[in-house]
Amino acid sequence: MKLPARLAVLLAVTVATACAPQTSDNSASDKDEQTGTLRVWLFQEVSNKPKEKVVDSVLAAFEKDHEDTDVTVEYIPVETRAQRIKAAFNDPKSAPDLIEYGNTDTAGYVKDGGLLDITKEFGAWSEAKDTDPTAKQSVTVDGKVYGAPYFVGVRALYYRTDLFEKHDIEVPRTQAELIAAAKEIRAAEPGLYGLAVGGAYTYGAMPFVWAHGGELATGKGGSYASAIDSPAAQKGIKAYTSLFGDDNCPAETCAGMGGNDTVTAFASGKAAMAIGGDFSHAAVEAGKVKGKYAVVPLPGVKEGGIAPAFAGGNNIGVLKSTSHRTLAVDLMQRLASKKTQASMFDAMGFLPTFSDVRQEVAAKEPFVKPFVETLGAGTKFVPASPAWSQIDSSLVLPTMFQEIVSGKKSVEAASKDAAKKMNDAFATLG
Repeated sequence: MKLPARLAVLLAVTVATACAPQTSDNSASDKDEQTGTLRVWLFQEVSNKPKEKVVDSVLAAFEKDHEDTDVTVEYIPVETRAQRIKAAFNDPKSAPDLIEYGNTDTAGYVKDGGLLDITKEFGAWSEAKDTDPTAKQSVTVDGKVYGAPYFVGVRALYYRTDLFEKHDIEVPRTQAELIAAAKEIRAAEPGLYGLAVGGAYTYGAMPFVWAHGGELATGKGGSYASAIDSPAAQKGIKAYTSLFGDDNCPAETCAGMGGNDTVTAFASGKAAMAIGGDFSHAAVEAGKVKGKYAVVPLPGVKEGGIAPAFAGGNNIGVLKSTSHRTLAVDLMQRLASKKTQASMFDAMGFLPTFSDVRQEVAAKEPFVKPFVETLGAGTKFVPASPAWSQIDSSLVLPTMFQEIVSGKKSVEAASKDAAKKMNDAFATLG
């Protein structure tokens, strides 16, 4: 006897082998069964119960509307998602029907042949028209749609209101003012970082590059070329790396720091400013600076401008091997619907991918406002190439930043080396 979905939630307890089979059959299923069991893989969160509650309510309504249909959900660790999901692509019989996946993984999963092209269904979905353009870009490869955006995450500037007031410093309106304010606070408070930065914090650095007119790469589809060594990108790299030093964030300490490290430094009272996400709010609230900070969009180069932020987040996709296409697409749309995203924001703090729903939650929760403003000003995404996963995992950009701040290479030399590595990956993987 099959258990109801509320009782059939399974926790992942095994880790698949890192190497998928060399031969695979992940061709699209020609079946479209209207009954049976659907399997769903979602990511395990640090605190997962609130997420489970929202998901269970969606499944209850889905099962009520579809007789003789059950859904089982397995919450898988984010850290082992690549092995688990690629193995599923190669073994359709044991694969789920739907998966949650990181939005930077889209192109790679499409190249692997694992995700179903749902362009037609997405176009017919009434709610799709309100999807944030960058969020839609994150499910799109070569003009085809391979999933529904689930939530989005962006970063903004956290700053200590008490320290700014104490030293009579105005909130920065440009990146030049941001750098000056960071160094002014460091000089006045030598035990603190002015602005906590990290050599391994790619998505904290990229707004400086983008604000100066630089790009990660140019092109589209299977033809990308790195642009990280362009003159505009180099200006942004110089601006970011100027923050590493004894006058703000010492290179020997900060070169190895990642995003979590910089947020931790701010939350613990060791930094006057940090570039953190909407998803960092809970950690900061739990820290020593509670009640002594505020958040504004990260400023751009010109006064009044907002630096483009990386639009992170997750998507929900249907596997090509599913034998329940119609049911799976219906469930995908329910899990990624406006109603569910609003509930998921209340439960987990995940920002909705629908512009109108974001405005609603911003009106309800003031802390969301600077992040919504950042999204509204325009965000950036990584190249929609399967090569990006290799570029990211092989730390091409962190290596570039660390070579510069350590003094091993100039901005020009390090960025050209990074561009070569990126182009090698693009040439190999498309």
